[in-house]
Amino acid sequence: MIEILAASPLLTILLVLALGSLLGAVPFGPLRFGAAGALFVGLAVGALDPRLGEGLGLLQSLGLALFVYTVGLAAGNSFFRDLRRQLPIMAVSVVILVAAAAIAIVLSGGFGIAPSIASGIFTGSLTSTPALAAATEAANGSQEPAVGYALSYPVGVAISIIVVALTVGRTWRARRDPEAAARQGLIDISVEVHRPGPLGQVPGFSDGSVRFSYLARDGHTRVVTADEELREGDVVVVVGPQPDVRRAREFLGERVGQHLAHDRSVVDFRRFLLSNPKVAGRTIGELDIPGRFGGIVTRVRRGDLDLLASDDFVLELGDRVRVIVPREEMAAVSALFGDSERKVSEIDALSLGVGLVIGLLLGLVQVPLPGGSTFALGAAAGPLVVGMVLGRIERTGPLVWGLPQSANLTIRQLGLLLFLAATGLASGQAFAGQAFSSVGLKIVLVAVVVVGAASVLFVVLAKMIGVSSARAAGGLAGFVGQPAVLAYANSRTVDERVDGGYAAIFALGIIVKIVLAPLVVLS
Repeated sequence: MIEILAASPLLTILLVLALGSLLGAVPFGPLRFGAAGALFVGLAVGALDPRLGEGLGLLQSLGLALFVYTVGLAAGNSFFRDLRRQLPIMAVSVVILVAAAAIAIVLSGGFGIAPSIASGIFTGSLTSTPALAAATEAANGSQEPAVGYALSYPVGVAISIIVVALTVGRTWRARRDPEAAARQGLIDISVEVHRPGPLGQVPGFSDGSVRFSYLARDGHTRVVTADEELREGDVVVVVGPQPDVRRAREFLGERVGQHLAHDRSVVDFRRFLLSNPKVAGRTIGELDIPGRFGGIVTRVRRGDLDLLASDDFVLELGDRVRVIVPREEMAAVSALFGDSERKVSEIDALSLGVGLVIGLLLGLVQVPLPGGSTFALGAAAGPLVVGMVLGRIERTGPLVWGLPQSANLTIRQLGLLLFLAATGLASGQAFAGQAFSSVGLKIVLVAVVVVGAASVLFVVLAKMIGVSSARAAGGLAGFVGQPAVLAYANSRTVDERVDGGYAAIFALGIIVKIVLAPLVVLS
């Protein structure tokens, strides 16, 4: 069997993926390893024969680049929007990384572990391959950092997943974090107006926290206009999160039992699937739905999130846009959005390829450091940074950078599994060589303390500075630098702040680890 696997790397990878998925689905109490199962199975299979882990560098880089690029595309918009809010947690991560390096140096010295191996413990427990490369260069090409890395890597994954499992489901006061869109819950009600006046005076209208759709007046129903003057006795439909809708209703009048949206004879509503690339990347305001069709967009469903529309809301391929419009305009609105399941499933290979090329080129740029050494972002941070920027830009001329969410998640999962399986196979021999020795035990103990102390301290400080548990969990995944941890956090909650936290910390964490790793070698 070993000979068959050694002769067929593709068969080996697929076997690891299958068995890893099986292991990832097995519950260990409240914990499931999910995609990380591919890493652990890869370690076990790679330990059987050194040939099974050879020549997988390209596959590792490809999987990692696909994963981080799609994460960047998805999180870029929210990251730049919330950048000022994220600065404190970014500062916290730098301080804790310095502390983690100090812990690795002190404990390794106490156990009699060489500084070069200690650098591998630091980079492995915080799962940073680029930092391992910097440590190896500082150790004059010695393989000792790789030994510490191989033994510490699975420890870093397991401990951080456990800390995330204990964090992501909790609720605490998060003064720096707005409520997740996934938790707001949109409702729509019909309200009879007892306080006439311009629509702009209604609480929540000007800041976009509520939307108005239908208006019934003198027996006729139509779509509300933005400059509407409400009259006493009008009935309007208010859409938004429940607290904001309640405030608008208390200001206007009283709720009526007969909901205007139930009468679809004159004005109708429908969710249109955005599959037209000419519309993707544009704001709802740019489409001028009121002026062109006499309608209004009230909600956008993106993945599992139901989001309130606003004029500056940027649409993405795969969005399901709810439009209130006169019935005779339905066909024209459908043509505008495309409304094609087949077309939205097609990936724009040009924009995907160009984005990845830019990201990989950025990752190759060598930045000089004091002392004559250099660092590069590599295939991990380069595509992530570019993905975040392009996710914010949305489109450049005819190129739409974003992907439909279903395609984004599929590519992300595939890239993650390829990366973890290849990493496990490549590290299996080094892991097996030291795993059951006295030195191996000491390395594992140091790694447990390093990643355990750093992870717990990260979550505690994140809570203290007012960050939500979801953003703290995503930030911890970025701090550790492990895609499997992010995947686990996302499997436990539907919250866009998880990806936002990961994107805020990941690239910064890689840079700081690259700077610190050679210092550990020289300690």
